[in-house]
Amino acid sequence: MGKDKQPKVRQAEQLARKEGRRASYNRILIVSEGSKTEPQYLGEIRSKYRLHTANVQVQHSQFGTTPLQVVEYAENLFVNGDEAKNIQPRAFEQVYAVFDRDDHATYHNALAKAAALDGKLRNDLNQRVSFAAIVTVPCFELWLLLHFEDVLAPLHRTEVYQRLRQYLPGYDKGQAGHYAQTCQNLAEAMQRAEHLAELTTAHNADEPYTDMHRLVNLLTTLKT
Repeated sequence: MGKDKQPKVRQAEQLARKEGRRASYNRILIVSEGSKTEPQYLGEIRSKYRLHTANVQVQHSQFGTTPLQVVEYAENLFVNGDEAKNIQPRAFEQVYAVFDRDDHATYHNALAKAAALDGKLRNDLNQRVSFAAIVTVPCFELWLLLHFEDVLAPLHRTEVYQRLRQYLPGYDKGQAGHYAQTCQNLAEAMQRAEHLAELTTAHNADEPYTDMHRLVNLLTTLKT
């Protein structure tokens, strides 16, 4: 009877099997501020478009929910990986930190840190990695609201919720199914988000803004 394989040999074989299962398109790590709404929404897109979990990972921040903590956790998870989550170190081409403006004191620091990390990290193939913040002002629900109406004036998040519930009665952040409930109007939301991007930027204080259309467009076209 042959000897048992050494631990390093077994680990190498397991990694090779995982690499073999990985699809050919880019590997993307997404870290969100929220622990339910954003991961569920993005997870729905991943399932709808049958994106391989070895290529697209959606996690919520384990460092806290402030924008800077989200960016720092995204960096840490990329660099160190997480064996419990089956995430290998540096195993991505693109990293996205998803967070809201709200009233967060570290918002602008997080934007600056994400910009500083863009192109500075290298992955396991020694390629420079894209690192970007995906932000919404004031909150993620603005992106959902844009599926139904134009928003051109500043809104507090409570007003965003109120207006959104006119279209999605009983809307709650912890619910699932928000992509399925809104995807029929995705083209309109994309156009409205692009229009906002022509009017303002993520760096302005109160003007409505979102980058979610960029991330959603990436995920829905990743395999094309």
